[in-house]
Amino acid sequence: MTTRETTRPLAIWTTGEPVTEARRRRGSFAQMIQEVVGDAWRGPWLELDVRDPETLVEAPASAGVILTGSAARIADQSPWMVRVQEQLRALVEERVPIFGICFGHQLLGMALGGRSGPNPLGREIGTATFSLTVDDPLFGEAPRSYPVSTTHLDSVLELPPGAVALGSTPGERLAAIRFGERAWGVQFHPEFDAEVVGDYVRSRLETLRREGFDPEGLLAARRETPESADLLRRFAWHVRQ
Repeated sequence: MTTRETTRPLAIWTTGEPVTEARRRRGSFAQMIQEVVGDAWRGPWLELDVRDPETLVEAPASAGVILTGSAARIADQSPWMVRVQEQLRALVEERVPIFGICFGHQLLGMALGGRSGPNPLGREIGTATFSLTVDDPLFGEAPRSYPVSTTHLDSVLELPPGAVALGSTPGERLAAIRFGERAWGVQFHPEFDAEVVGDYVRSRLETLRREGFDPEGLLAARRETPESADLLRRFAWHVRQ
């Protein structure tokens, strides 16, 4: 693969924070993402908290954008979400590479004319099996099925025009989507490891029990997810092309 270095930053648009214990051990979503990407990205990074109304006003042009997850609910359509969706539409038109994670995936769905909202199957949390159903350059030569880390209540419910569903998990019909020529989203968390998934399960023990989950079983079933992490590195390589 031919790559080039760039002076433009790879931007991380922060839309939320990890649960307390995960943040204590591993840092913010932006820190987790940068740790996983490693030397696949050799240019500068730019962290932007897009919940702040002033953040995007004077932001420099970026080589690409990674959107983080969040505990926010997409159906709220708070002013900052609407503002971010407007910016995403413009970036897709400009062919800026974009990778949305969990809530970021849902924002892309809404921004480009689809629909996001509560997952009709309910909460998905823990280690799930992702099945790739459509070949895509970003997914490269990864196995057709591999473990991924999940925690979400909302989903992309209807594809935007021109978008392609790439794969699913047992609890998520649209777990990976190619939204445009250079825009992708996944409902799972490539930046998480098994310990972070455990932090999320332990932070929701009583809620999970009320919803009929077996938290101890979820903790015991956790797995590492290296193939999922590779997606972030391949996105960085894609931006460098």
